Amino acid sequence: MIGYLRLPLSWIAHSDRVGIPLMRVAIAIVFLWIGALKFAPYEADSITPFVANSPFMSFFYEHPTEYKAHLTHEGELKPAERTWQTANNTYGFSDGLGTMEITIGLLTLLGVFSRRWGIVGATLSFLTPFVTLSFLITTPEAWVPALGDAQHGFPYLSGGGRLVLKDVMLLAGGLLIMADSARACLEARHFAKLQTMTASKTSIAPAE
Repeated sequence: MIGYLRLPLSWIAHSDRVGIPLMRVAIAIVFLWIGALKFAPYEADSITPFVANSPFMSFFYEHPTEYKAHLTHEGELKPAERTWQTANNTYGFSDGLGTMEITIGLLTLLGVFSRRWGIVGATLSFLTPFVTLSFLITTPEAWVPALGDAQHGFPYLSGGGRLVLKDVMLLAGGLLIMADSARACLEARHFAKLQTMTASKTSIAPAE
């Protein structure tokens, strides 16, 4: 049976040569797309519970403890709530976060062409999920609320919680491309050192 599958298995076994660059591009797409959406009011509104409850981010908001009274659903337009969100610095913070995410996406994508910039982007893409995954601890809305159903609280993730949990894969992918970037940098340095040693030996070799 294995004999018939030898060719496809061999191709799959060597697909990591393509898989790692594809992982880099995939991570870049996530950061670029989600980062760009941060400039849209609905996306800025949707991250309010995560930011307002985070001990690392809540200070960016003017009134973090009041967010529950001003939440809106995606696609819903409430001018009064938009006014409150503006005064809360919801959109200012979201614009800054979006700029940072787009920067990480671009740096990660540059890793396809540049070892130095690639390792910076890979490192940032690896570290970012640690912040987002902390929302599972700090954000009550990450879990199904107790509204009568027996399934609520831990381990029953809400829609927002399920979205955050997916960053585990981003964390693993970031580690993979970070390791690949570090390996490329070390190999490049070793190759440059060998070239220097070879050139040095050639320059001091006695002439015949």
